[in-house]
Amino acid sequence: MKKLKYTVLGKVLVGALGLLAVGYSELSLAQGTIERTLLLEKPVELPSTQVDTKVMRVKFSPGFKTPWHTHEGPGPRYVVKGQLTVVENGKTNVYKAGEVFWETGALMSVENTGTDFAELIIFELAPVKK
Repeated sequence: MKKLKYTVLGKVLVGALGLLAVGYSELSLAQGTIERTLLLEKPVELPSTQVDTKVMRVKFSPGFKTPWHTHEGPGPRYVVKGQLTVVENGKTNVYKAGEVFWETGALMSVENTGTDFAELIIFELAPVKK
């Protein structure tokens, strides 16, 4: 079995990740800085001890509007690019690039109300299908 040697950069990265894990929000390194920003925190009651998690990227052309739909489970949604208008549970909200929102999994519609393509990352927490 071949032994792996740690490089200086490897040691710095391991140390940086360790410090981030204990709560530092910014760490200066010889190569620059990294910053951690909490975008959303929400207590969640899971439907069971087994949850099917998905991460999806959705791209919307300008003016595109989804039909009314639901997702298999709730979760945070991160707007990577553009502007999206979300209608869910009778409430209308506008989210722009860099913003995070919580989708409940209820009936909803999403529209790209910006002037360019919009992109959304969906983190979904759904009950495992049996």
